[in-house]
Amino acid sequence: MIRLPATQAAITAPLVAANSSFPGVPIGRSELDGRPFSLSPVLVADSILPATNSLGLGGLGSGKSTTDKTWLRREILHHGHQAVVIDSFGEETAAGEWAALTRSLGGLVIEAGTFTLNPCSPEFGADVREQLIRSLIAAVEPAALTPQSTHALQHALNSPKADRLGGLVDALVDPEDGRWPADKLAGWGEPVAIALSRYTEGSLRGLFDGPHAALPPTDLPIVSFDFSSLDRNSPAIPALMAAITCWVEHVWLRQSTAVHRHLVLEEAWQILLSPATAELIQRLLKNSRKAALSMKVIMHTLSDLGDGRAQDLARLCEIAHVGRLGPEEAAIVGAILNLPAWAISKIPTLAPGQAVWKVGPDYVDVIQTTLSEEEARLTDTSTRRRKAQQALIEEEAEEEPAVSLAKEDTPLEEADDEYHVDPGWDFELPPNTVDTVFTGPQAGPQFDSRHHAVIQAAKEGRLTEAADLAALGEREDITAHGMKSNQAVTWLIIRAEVAELSGNTSRAAHLRATVASMGSNLDGAAWFEQSGSPAPQWHRGPQPPEPVPVGGAEDQHQPRARRRTWPYVAAIAALALTTAGVWQKAADDQKEEQHQQKAAAYKGRSGANLAVDSVDADVVARWTRDRDHVIVELRSYFDRDAKYLRIDANGQKAQSVRNDWYPDTPELELPVKDPLADVTVHVTIGGKSWKEGTRAAVRAIRLSPTGVAFDAETGKRLPSDL
Repeated sequence: MIRLPATQAAITAPLVAANSSFPGVPIGRSELDGRPFSLSPVLVADSILPATNSLGLGGLGSGKSTTDKTWLRREILHHGHQAVVIDSFGEETAAGEWAALTRSLGGLVIEAGTFTLNPCSPEFGADVREQLIRSLIAAVEPAALTPQSTHALQHALNSPKADRLGGLVDALVDPEDGRWPADKLAGWGEPVAIALSRYTEGSLRGLFDGPHAALPPTDLPIVSFDFSSLDRNSPAIPALMAAITCWVEHVWLRQSTAVHRHLVLEEAWQILLSPATAELIQRLLKNSRKAALSMKVIMHTLSDLGDGRAQDLARLCEIAHVGRLGPEEAAIVGAILNLPAWAISKIPTLAPGQAVWKVGPDYVDVIQTTLSEEEARLTDTSTRRRKAQQALIEEEAEEEPAVSLAKEDTPLEEADDEYHVDPGWDFELPPNTVDTVFTGPQAGPQFDSRHHAVIQAAKEGRLTEAADLAALGEREDITAHGMKSNQAVTWLIIRAEVAELSGNTSRAAHLRATVASMGSNLDGAAWFEQSGSPAPQWHRGPQPPEPVPVGGAEDQHQPRARRRTWPYVAAIAALALTTAGVWQKAADDQKEEQHQQKAAAYKGRSGANLAVDSVDADVVARWTRDRDHVIVELRSYFDRDAKYLRIDANGQKAQSVRNDWYPDTPELELPVKDPLADVTVHVTIGGKSWKEGTRAAVRAIRLSPTGVAFDAETGKRLPSDL
């Protein structure tokens, strides 16, 4: 374990240790300092929290769903928000786990198979109806969508019979004459008619077609779509998700009068793994701010999503709370969410109801969710397990209190009052900190406790720890006093000692030579030459012998021997070579430091948002897990102005031309030798003004594995796709 000085511990501690707080409903208390934690993302300033979407992760029993249920309940009760929940996980009552909470708030639970959602409703616009029907077809028979069948579908949607899904199938099987004869249209429409018959006559009947097909109400505080009775591998789930997303986007958000809305995806991995629904969700995430919508994505861990596009959705969430996970999963989540090392190490040890929270780019804390008795009852999803435990208790005649998610049962009213209390800073620093005694700017080579701690660690064989401490101390003193200050040079001395103790004598010699070459430029002259200095004078070379006194007068008349100049020339040349080597080493050290900084900032992903020819597109690069390849994609999503997309890099190219709706996403997989090196690609986008045979706009983009992207020609940083 690295022992940090107090000032450096403050740097690595979570920002809650300062006076960070957020407006909103109470959620719980910090496990680090005991302060109450509250948050309503929509009330936080845009400069701190650009988006209001959240991600909840954690293993079974970690309390992730309970936290989100309690959080959302308080938003609805306190601020009048509205919510739609996609619930696909149930208890032994054969109902989704959000059912009890939904009914307690006066909401509606819609169970799959008991309610019919009409994709042909006139409340949807013509383009939305076609998009939704195509999504239903793609969920069961994606190969059925050809240019000919798409035209037959468009023709059938204009038929008076197509006011419900069964009528649309009839219009496909028995079409009227149009631009092409009816018999040809019937042949073209047969594949999509067969696919849609799964919903009218097959195993998925009742979900989208029935005598009372309608759309859900939009004025309720919460609506929960309960998928818990469906097979998790059923194509009905992505089909239902596509339909509900269209209803949310084109009906609910437009008709709802609430000041803010929430869309909750419970067990979201099975929804996000479907390419069709993942793109729908990604579009909602990107447009959530202007739609006054917050998305709450809840799942066990991000590794369920693989390495593909679905994992990118996590980065669109500005808020994350992570409950207990195994060490390997914690490392994966920490790398994707850019959590500090201390938080990653904390995740496997969290108790139920505790989570590592990250809000915006900087705020990280460990929060214990607090519940009232009513909230504990409404959010309970472990009744079956507790019944088994109670039976065992009764058999053994022991009395033990039931396990509670919260550390303390705090009524909602009390928690709200406590949010306004600002308790003093009453916790002590961890016992593994070392107090620091600083030296003045001209104090010379006086070694404080930081330096002694580094040397002691190196003497005890903890070389990595010593190097880390030295790097922290040197960076701190360079920031405070400058690159050529006495404090900075002191750290060069310390680093040389560490190198010597580790057996790297050449490294030690280079560092000492650097100190010697800097001596004449330091404040206070060459302070390391002063007598009494605790630092050894290893910067000096061997001293020449004292000159022999001149003999008698007669010796003064002896002819003076001719001076031999070549040793001096050789010495000067050697000194020049040494100096050049010192500066070269300094340059190499700077490059190595830059390389280490880039390695520390490695995210394995980069993306840029581009607005070209009226097209809003994203170019995204994802480095593979073994870091020997990078996958680059050019995405236009559902932008109807996009007509032509192309990527060129390293002699390879991938391109796509719009079909009836939008271009597919071109993708290149490029080998890389250095996983930390930037990748430059040329993207071509044909938009509103582009016509086939003409030249489209080309942009050169440089993508860094640290998560940033630049215009390769101007060097200007580009806005992130996230």
